Amino acid sequence: MNKRTLEFFVGCFVLLGLAAILYLALQVGSARFFGSDRYELEARFSSASGVNPGSRVEIAGVRVGSVRDIVLSDNFYAIVTLELPNHIQLDDDTIASVKTAGLIGDRYINLSPGGSGFPLEPGDMIVDTESALDIESLISRFALGGLDDESE
Repeated sequence: MNKRTLEFFVGCFVLLGLAAILYLALQVGSARFFGSDRYELEARFSSASGVNPGSRVEIAGVRVGSVRDIVLSDNFYAIVTLELPNHIQLDDDTIASVKTAGLIGDRYINLSPGGSGFPLEPGDMIVDTESALDIESLISRFALGGLDDESE
């Protein structure tokens, strides 16, 4: 094999390696150039405590998406942006709940699909929501005797 042929094959190998590294970097960074297979919905919570961008979104215990962003609205609600795959179509009576994995685990969003027959479009708002149970406030109420008010 002459020197030029060897240099050609080495150059092709290096270019192929660079292309593979670029592809992996784009996949890890979740960059999309050729259209997206995901869409976004918003959910309005009175409290989204413990939920962070990147938290998981589940339906029936199966991870189907993630939380993209959380912002505070003008009327003091937490607006959580959910990113879901296109093949999952939810109806407008879907319920979004903040749940805890385990006793003191991470918080995530659980979706309970409805059956109204009116599908949510990308960017629509889920208004039927349930915030997480605040265990700390329950413990403090119990410790300070706040639960005995009913007997008086």
